[in-house]
Amino acid sequence: MMIKFSNNLMAVLVLLLSIAYSCKQKQKETSEANKEQWIKLFNGKNLEGWSPKIKGYALGDNYNNTFIVEDGILKVSYKAYDSFNNAFGHLFYKTPYSDYKFKMDYRFTGEQAPGGRAWALRNSGIMIHCEDPKGMELNQNFPVSIEVQLLGGNGVDERATGNLCTPGTHVFYKDSLITEHIIQSSSKTYHGDQWVHVEIEVRNDSIIKHFINGKEVLRYSKPHIGGGAVNTGDKWLPKENQPLKGGYISLQSESHPVEFKNIELLVLDE
Repeated sequence: MMIKFSNNLMAVLVLLLSIAYSCKQKQKETSEANKEQWIKLFNGKNLEGWSPKIKGYALGDNYNNTFIVEDGILKVSYKAYDSFNNAFGHLFYKTPYSDYKFKMDYRFTGEQAPGGRAWALRNSGIMIHCEDPKGMELNQNFPVSIEVQLLGGNGVDERATGNLCTPGTHVFYKDSLITEHIIQSSSKTYHGDQWVHVEIEVRNDSIIKHFINGKEVLRYSKPHIGGGAVNTGDKWLPKENQPLKGGYISLQSESHPVEFKNIELLVLDE
């Protein structure tokens, strides 16, 4: 049986199809535009755009090839170390940011370097709102910053990842000033050498959120300078309570081999 459509009905059908197609195209264009805004911070080939600062060594000195690139992956390696000897390191990206989303994948591998601290087993971090590495002292352990702590399971105990550490800083958590050095996230434990996806949403000196494998595990606000945990004496006392509105991003080397890939950043409107 053949169905006949009136001219009016046909016009309506054509209009609806046109609207549906237009909406689909706009969604596709919006999705592509959002995707294009993500900046690849790591090119998968070398350390272009990144500078190491390792305790006891000048900015730019990649002591013992601590930071290397192999098979498209940025690795923290201790193959050339006889002993870790408290050579805490940070690999800084060249550009400071204030409002952004940062994401990457990480995993811990192998055995901890000889001489590493017990607490540094399967321990690394993403440092955000970092001070300018050019101003760091030669023997400074950590930059004044906010640390998104990355922990791997030890195969037995529960050990959350995506925690907060505060070297030389304080934050507000659940509307209260927190002066403790560590705030634990609600994440599950990830044992072994599995890849874990971490994302951070940073809103200037307002709200900061941590996500692990797509799930929010921690949020806090009002990051500012305060407290200890950075061996710089009284250098920062004049800036006590100063809000941290932005800064550099760095990746840690704390004595356990760790790998990073898919390192990207999305600049957000203030």
